[in-house]
Amino acid sequence: MSTAKAASKKRKRDASPEARFSLSVSEPGKTGPLVVSYPVIQPPDSTAFKCYSRKRSKTSKKDDEDEDLLVVGETNSVEFISNEDECKKVANAGCRYLFAVRNTRTGTISILPAAKTPHIFSHTVKALKSIPPSEAPSKLQYLEAKTALGESFGTKKQKANIRAQERNKIDVNAMEGVMKYVMDSIDKGAGGLLTEEASKEASDKNRLIPPFDTTATEPGDIYPLHDIIPEAEWKALSVSAFDAAQGDRERIAMLPFRKSTWVNDHLKALAGASGKTKKKNLKILLYISAMLAFRQATFTKSLDKEKLYERLEAVPNVVVDGLLSRFAEIPRGSSSYTSTSATKTSLLTHIFALCLKLDEFASNTATIAHDLSMAVTEVNQLFKSLGCKISKLGERERARRGLSDASADDKRAVLTAPVEFPKPRLRKKKN
Repeated sequence: MSTAKAASKKRKRDASPEARFSLSVSEPGKTGPLVVSYPVIQPPDSTAFKCYSRKRSKTSKKDDEDEDLLVVGETNSVEFISNEDECKKVANAGCRYLFAVRNTRTGTISILPAAKTPHIFSHTVKALKSIPPSEAPSKLQYLEAKTALGESFGTKKQKANIRAQERNKIDVNAMEGVMKYVMDSIDKGAGGLLTEEASKEASDKNRLIPPFDTTATEPGDIYPLHDIIPEAEWKALSVSAFDAAQGDRERIAMLPFRKSTWVNDHLKALAGASGKTKKKNLKILLYISAMLAFRQATFTKSLDKEKLYERLEAVPNVVVDGLLSRFAEIPRGSSSYTSTSATKTSLLTHIFALCLKLDEFASNTATIAHDLSMAVTEVNQLFKSLGCKISKLGERERARRGLSDASADDKRAVLTAPVEFPKPRLRKKKN
């Protein structure tokens, strides 16, 4: 008997019609089924809901018809209404459902033509509607409540921080009577401050470089020659002995400082020249050599004037006196000259300014650094303080200065007009 029943049931399933899909036609004026979500409270199954349609604009589409609906329902104690903002968030997230109804008799599955967006409900308790909402606490009230909690339940460290903040707190009401005097004192103190132009002028004067002209349109006019070599010293220099010398070795032997590759190479290059330019460049080279010899003498603790005269016998005594007056100091309570870090830096920048004039304002810093036994980066930094930029020369610039292609990779300190000094670096604030 049980076998016969099983067979009959099997025959009935086999006899059921096959499923067929069809697209149903929505009737105008009818809403159809909706998808809703209850985030917090689930209403009873007997709760009745109604749909209300908002007034549609002319530009709205038919697809937005469900989004214009407002679904409302209520029980004896709670009201439910669809939340417009939450519904829009769900719709923008792409959450949609497609409805389908299956007719078990015919096997037809009818699919609704449009997907539905869920309606997210919010609820209101009827007994609480008459109670006005409490205002949000102010910042002062929040801090007072936080302090009270910290004093009651905080750790020792938190309580110590609370007491420290209270000690540092400023009583604004107590300041009302003295604010006028405070502002007057600030205005009085600000009266002695420098303007932007005066501050820039004072900063320029304190630079450890030769006097300069910021309005010069040619590199040769930025650092005037006689602001580096005073006219009295310039006139006292004599280079006639170099013309009478028989060779490069004899000419190099006449220099106060003979171990500079840069000076010796330039002296050899002037051997075949003639005229006023040669005499001028010879004087500059002689003065640079004297400055290098003077720098070597500053490595000692004190400078003996008589020994300097002997050491720099290739130049007149007036040059030695000038170097001592500009690049050395006499400490208080002493009678001998000494050199400081500021005077040493100033001496180097004066030397470099003269080097630029002989190098057509593009000096090879690596050669100069080797002569001075200094790091190339340190020498580059001093050239930058003169307003130079460290870069490689192009093919046209090398050809104009008579340089070979082998020097294409050499970086040089290039001075251009108008001069631009490096801006001070701003330090990053530490967190």
